[in-house]
Amino acid sequence: MATAVIGGLIAHGRSPGDLVVVDPNPAQCKTLSEKFGVKAIAAVDDSVRAANVVLLAVKPQQMREAATSLLPLKQETVVITIAAGIQLSDLSRWLAGHAQLVRAMPNTPALIHQGITGLYAPDAVTKAAREVADGLLRAVGETLWLEREELLDAVTAVSGSGPAYVFYVIEALQDAALSLGFTSEQARALALRTFTGASALAAQSDESPAVLRQRVTSKGGTTERALSILEAAGVKRQFVTAIQAAEARSRELGVELGQTEVKKP
Repeated sequence: MATAVIGGLIAHGRSPGDLVVVDPNPAQCKTLSEKFGVKAIAAVDDSVRAANVVLLAVKPQQMREAATSLLPLKQETVVITIAAGIQLSDLSRWLAGHAQLVRAMPNTPALIHQGITGLYAPDAVTKAAREVADGLLRAVGETLWLEREELLDAVTAVSGSGPAYVFYVIEALQDAALSLGFTSEQARALALRTFTGASALAAQSDESPAVLRQRVTSKGGTTERALSILEAAGVKRQFVTAIQAAEARSRELGVELGQTEVKKP
């Protein structure tokens, strides 16, 4: 995700010289430096602590360590986190009470600048800081600001994890095509173009997906037969249940990682 943001910012005119990337993997640092022309280092240094904007693109389990490595931090620095579940109250605590915090949840289509990012900022965050965060994430797709932080867990479940659900359906379409005698290349083409075409149609139409589905479903026809199998198996209901489970897990991560204190020797 960090790579997607870097690429998006540079594509939108940001100078690579303005960006500093921290990655503990030396090989990854070399790759990022060669690909984007950015300064890539293995550990936080004074140039990072002096930055006006810091994007924390790490796993939730790594957030505490990443945050504390930034201290001391300038009061006006805008810190943006994209780690699932991590609450801003915990991040602020790890950052010694830092207030200019924005929580975001992008998704992997950001890699091709087609993502969507949910964003939340507490009242203490300035308008300028919000605009900075919005501009940064708009470099990789659309943004959606939320009024309550807990909705970020739902964003994580719906759009953050959502690409995996889409790939799951594409995979099923390909498997079905293979079972019906198509080659791998033919199955892939049929599945991908069907999915991307239908998604584009839904995006451009004023009608709901339910209405669009009904327009494809003739009484007594092939589509009706297929959908009756899916309905009988409760596929739609299970999708909703699965996404609710993902939302619950995001909340659990926040509680688990926020309450875990580092043991002192």
